[in-house]
Formats: sequence, C-alpha cells, structure tokens
Amino acid sequence: METIQVKKVSINDIEELRKIGRQTFLDTFGASNSDENMAKYLEEGFSLEKLTNELNNKNSDFFFAMIGNDIIGYLKLNIGQSQTELLYEKALEIERIYVLKEYHGKKVGQILYDKAFQIAILKNVDFIWLGVWEENPRAIHFYKKNGFVEFDMHIFKLGEDEQMDIMMKKMMS
Repeated sequence: METIQVKKVSINDIEELRKIGRQTFLDTFGASNSDENMAKYLEEGFSLEKLTNELNNKNSDFFFAMIGNDIIGYLKLNIGQSQTELLYEKALEIERIYVLKEYHGKKVGQILYDKAFQIAILKNVDFIWLGVWEENPRAIHFYKKNGFVEFDMHIFKLGEDEQMDIMMKKMMS
C-alpha cells in the first residue's frame, strides 16, 4: 500500500471534508439507524455552515488521511471551549476518527490517532478523551489497545434517537 500522508484541513477543503464526513458516518452507522435519523444528522452535522464554523474555530483542528490525492479518512480534535463536554482546559478531545470502510484494518485510524497523540504532547494536555458508541466494539477495542480506559457514559443524539456513548480517556503522564 502507498504511504499514508496526514494533511491539515483548511477552509478551502470544506467540500472534501463534507463529502468524507458524510460518507464515513453513513458507512459506520447507516445500517444501525433509521433512514430518517441518518438524513437529519447528516444534514445538520455536515452542513456547510456548521463545517465553516468548525474550520474557523481556533480550538478545533481537522486532518485528512490521504494516499496520493485520495482522502481516505479524517480526524477532528477539540481543546478548551470547543470540547463537546467536560470543558477541562488541559484536555484534548478526539471528536472524530473516521476511515473509509475499504481502508479498515490498514492502520489508517492508528496513523490519525498517532497524529492526535503528537498534538496532545505539543499542547501539553493532562489527558486525551473521547466518546464512542457502546455498540461499536471495533472502535472500543481500538481505543483500549491504545491505552484508553472507560470513565463515564453520555447520550449522543442521532436525529430523534438517543444513544449511549462510552466516554474513554488516556492520561498523558
């Protein structure tokens, strides 16, 4: 397989971000959710307005995983006030690591996670945290393998459906 590059996403990449975001979310959760709830989430969660605000937010960063010119996955990180919850200043949230399904098992997620870990070191945070759907054993296993432990639960709303996310964290020291 060709080398996987990681590239910071800029506002000029918004259409590509929207496309990979919608595609990977649908691939990951489409079969487990109603068409109505998926459509509502994809429309709201990946609207150009929402993505523009996120890309312009100094406390959030997006990165693409790429092979050549092909975008095969992406990462979204939040610090400070941009975290979806906890609002602990010295923490880094991995809000999203998504990879196209044909690249699952090819270390793309690990490369994106490694990028998040490097940024956590640079930002001198105390811990990294995230929420992962309780019915996504593949992702839960991935994070445990990388040293994360469960510490809480929270509700993630997908359309009209309330789902439970397991909150996991990894201490930096």
